[in-house]
Amino acid sequence: MKFDDLARLNGARQERRASATITDLASGEISLVSEETVPEGPLGAAIADAMRSGKATSVEIDNRILFINVYLPPPRIVVIGAVHISQALARLAPVAGYDLTIIDPRTAFATEERFGDVDVIAEWPEDVLRERPFDSYTAVAALTHDPKIDDFPLSQALKAGCFYVGALGSRKTHAKRADRLKDMGHSEEEIARISAPIGLDIGAANPAEIALATLADIVRSLRRRDLLTQG
Repeated sequence: MKFDDLARLNGARQERRASATITDLASGEISLVSEETVPEGPLGAAIADAMRSGKATSVEIDNRILFINVYLPPPRIVVIGAVHISQALARLAPVAGYDLTIIDPRTAFATEERFGDVDVIAEWPEDVLRERPFDSYTAVAALTHDPKIDDFPLSQALKAGCFYVGALGSRKTHAKRADRLKDMGHSEEEIARISAPIGLDIGAANPAEIALATLADIVRSLRRRDLLTQG
């Protein structure tokens, strides 16, 4: 690999952006593609599939055998609200390979006694996100039902292009939330990205089932996400 490409790859890793190397197995030539520059056509489709799955693959294009190796940032879940659903989600997320952080300024809820060694931050999201911003490999789940706590991180998640944005609450609650997000400058198209009520519709009836439905929704969103392409 060329030195410049190696530097770009390391930079992408530090910035939590996806990249892929494409190696021509006959010539040994290696090229680097970022998620933002996936080309159109059969090669672009193969790269996009590899980036969605996270698995290396070989393809034959124009009588050339190409090996595609992907470098993806580890996906993470940021939960807004130290509630019962969060406790269940904190147990499930590591099993699926996700790092998880919980943010809740309510110190009576965000305690070590309730969450053990989970990364729990008892501060306002506005303060946390200045140092730990969202990115496209972050899933955000807002669970407090409190606009003062949920609305800001939901807005930031939409701006950052998080691969999943979900919010707890009924359709009536979400309609009011949508109005507030419009007042914050978001379009209807952006707001439509929010999964609300949160999670896949599996008829969840308790916190553990809602957590399971949410995690399944997150996994589906990661594996089926759109990738930016340019011709």
